[in-house]
Amino acid sequence: MKILLSKFSVLFLFLLSWTSFTTTEAYDALDPTGNITIKWDILSWTPDGYVARVTIFNYQQYRHIESPGWQLGWTWLKKEVIWNMVGAQATEQGDCSKFKGDPPHCCKKTPTVVDLLPGTPYNHQISNCCRGGVVSAWAQDSATAVSAFQISVGQSGTTNTTVRAPRNITLKAPGPGYTCGPAKTVAPTKFFSDDKRRKTQAMLTWNMTCTYSQFLAKKSPTCCVSLSSFYNETIVPCPTCSCGCQNNSQTGTCVNQKIASVIQASGKNNHQPLLQCTQHMCPIRVHWHVKTNYKEYWRVKVAITNFNYNMNYSLWNMVAQHPNFDNVTKLFSFNYKPLSPYAGINDTAILWGIKFYNDMLSQAGPLGNVQSEILFRKSPSKFTLDKGWAFPRRIYFNGDNCVMPPPDSYPWLPNATPKLATSPFIVLLITFFSVLILMQGIHVEIS
Repeated sequence: MKILLSKFSVLFLFLLSWTSFTTTEAYDALDPTGNITIKWDILSWTPDGYVARVTIFNYQQYRHIESPGWQLGWTWLKKEVIWNMVGAQATEQGDCSKFKGDPPHCCKKTPTVVDLLPGTPYNHQISNCCRGGVVSAWAQDSATAVSAFQISVGQSGTTNTTVRAPRNITLKAPGPGYTCGPAKTVAPTKFFSDDKRRKTQAMLTWNMTCTYSQFLAKKSPTCCVSLSSFYNETIVPCPTCSCGCQNNSQTGTCVNQKIASVIQASGKNNHQPLLQCTQHMCPIRVHWHVKTNYKEYWRVKVAITNFNYNMNYSLWNMVAQHPNFDNVTKLFSFNYKPLSPYAGINDTAILWGIKFYNDMLSQAGPLGNVQSEILFRKSPSKFTLDKGWAFPRRIYFNGDNCVMPPPDSYPWLPNATPKLATSPFIVLLITFFSVLILMQGIHVEIS
């Protein structure tokens, strides 16, 4: 009996741990190695501490950090203070009353640091700083997928054995979606001079790795997908209440489309959704339309609509998974780059806007949409319009997984077996005849 209970306990704990991992959605099948790595390089020692360069690398293929930018926080292990910063600033100075003369930049035990804004004077800048905390996705623009600042730390120790790494790293980008691991000592970073003829290295280097969870960032989805095709009049809408319902107070206020013309944008993005009233209540809807079928090609139209009156999506991107992305011929008005998270499989692509043309998705209204068309070459071994093959398997917008319609609702070919409409009358008719046949059978047995 004890052995049976022991096995049951182990099984229960295993199932509990499995469900706890799956609900956070921290693992992304389309970007299995994506993360944000924070590198803390101690460049030199000072009389009471050190000078370090802190670099944030966004190795996520399609998830970027948008305005108002990242916030980096930590807890000092000892009595460290920040004497000075270049390329960033602490949001609060804290209590520096015990220091005479010029006080430190920050005396808080748990400082929070933010990037400086564009236009910062050059003597307060370093390379890869001062973009307001906005960091691009790696696949979209690796050159701007890095952010950095310099920090001078005091009261910390002045050798590799006396200095201690910060603890409890937090990254808000924006919101609480990232979970960061502890600092790990790694091989010191090597630096090259401008002429590439001299190489130096850091005194000490720590790495912190942060991973994203959509569940932690937002309790409900933020986008949904609708479908249509040239061969069927049915337009499959986003599933009802994909991102919430109108009577759910957590979704915020929604505005009827008939009075949307009186809505005045506040002029600043406060990131509190003010949505157009819809049956799905999502800020973003992606519509995939199978437009044309040629002899050797087929064409798809993709439209992205913004239903949020308080939000402009700058540097937006969309990721789609479809087996024919290995035969993309041409894209109109969007940038395109294949993503191959697994060797030998090329079924995923990232799409984003063209700079100064449609790289910003405006607030809800007449201009609150972007669209493009994709021309695919047919693959004889794969191509078919039957059984929903022409529609994507998965779509992400700005790194968040969008809600797809159920597969049995996809538009079907005219020659396919039509779906049986089950009305109350038909159910009643079938029930009546079933009872009639049953009674007739009983009558035969009695006679």
